[in-house]
Order: sequence, then C-alpha cells, then structure tokens
Amino acid sequence: MDVWRQLEEAERGERRPLEAVIAAMPWNSDGLVTAVAQQHDSGEVLMLAWMNREALRETLDTGRVCYWSRSRQALWRKGESSGHRQRLIEARLDCDGDAVLLLVDQQGPACHTGRPNCFYNAIRDGSVEVITAPHA
Repeated sequence: MDVWRQLEEAERGERRPLEAVIAAMPWNSDGLVTAVAQQHDSGEVLMLAWMNREALRETLDTGRVCYWSRSRQALWRKGESSGHRQRLIEARLDCDGDAVLLLVDQQGPACHTGRPNCFYNAIRDGSVEVITAPHA
C-alpha cells in the first residue's frame, strides 16, 4: 500500500516517516508542488508560491520559509531582500500530497506590492476591484 493510501486510512495520531512521505509526493514535471502561506493566528491566506524538494527541506530544517522562484529558477528565501520574512509555525500536506499549507508568522507585508497579502483583487459585480492598499 502506498504512503498516501496509508495516510488516508490512518487513525488520528498515527505517523509515517517524513522522508518516505516527501519521496512519495507527486511533484509536478518541474519537480514542484504548490505552497499556500497562511497567517497562523488569524487564518488570513497570504500568498501562493511553489516549492521544490530543496525549498521544502530548507523550510523544515530552518523554520524560515523558502520557496522556488520559477522566474529566477532559484531558491527564494521569503524576505531575503525585503526583510518581510515568514517564520514557519507548522507545515501541512493535503490529502494527496500535491500541495503544502504553511502556517506562518508573517513579518511585514506578504505581497511584493507592499500589501498584507497577494489576494487584493476581488472579483465583484463583473469587474475586478482592488480592496487593499500597500503599507506606507
């Protein structure tokens, strides 16, 4: 039985070795999975990005969130240039392992635009409305 089937059928509190789970993750053809960052205490969804194995491993090992930048084709340590870091509180995998939820403590705005999160374009009444302003 594969790891994901075992986890589906597992009772609360059962565990599986992390390395076996990471090895069994269905990484896409570029070796990536989606990663959603959520503020741990408010539940606010901050951003969506991508992780490869190295970014996930670094994040878990250091507690500082690291992503894979598809545009730069390099590791992207959140806040490296802006100072708006994400401290990992807990990482979770979805039911089939193709997405990671990162519960984080966001320091400063999460979005490169200076907004608190990347989801500031609301679809309302047949148009897209900007609903937050960048931090001053």
